[in-house]
Amino acid sequence: MSRFFVALLPPQDIQDYANQIKQYFADRYASSGALKSPPHITLQPPFEWVDANLPQLEASLKEFASGRQPVAITLKGFDAFVPRVIYINVVRSQELFTLQADLMAYIESNLGIVDKVSKSRPYAPHMTVAFRDLTKQNFKVAWPEFEKRQLHFEFTANKLTLLLHDGKRWNIKSQFGFLATEQ
Repeated sequence: MSRFFVALLPPQDIQDYANQIKQYFADRYASSGALKSPPHITLQPPFEWVDANLPQLEASLKEFASGRQPVAITLKGFDAFVPRVIYINVVRSQELFTLQADLMAYIESNLGIVDKVSKSRPYAPHMTVAFRDLTKQNFKVAWPEFEKRQLHFEFTANKLTLLLHDGKRWNIKSQFGFLATEQ
């Protein structure tokens, strides 16, 4: 069994920016947990899957992605899950909510993967830069520094990314392109 999750990853320049902020939190506030994965917007939270059935998982995600339109994503400012997590705010859009809901329904009906926690609370798209290892005391110092900080990026998400946990960190396992838009 291995642990996986499905996410949208921003382009490399935005990943580099987010990783600089993650490193800042690691250096300044002893919060390095966010460095254990590439910057991402989670669509399907972590789940366990039998390694021998990986081809089935990948084929299913490929089939889902191939029928989806790319999604415009806007990142604007910072927000927090008080008292521990600070993240880059993902502007909520109907397209993103529809993609996430459709993916979770598809994964549940086709693969039997169900995330009970996600079913009990609304989807909150975000890109974590300081993880649960940020102490409450450090959160109180860091949050005023980031609460009003400006940030604005826009990109088009055109693929799903399957990430695999290697026991220490999350790594990209495979990516599945969305339907190419007609020109």
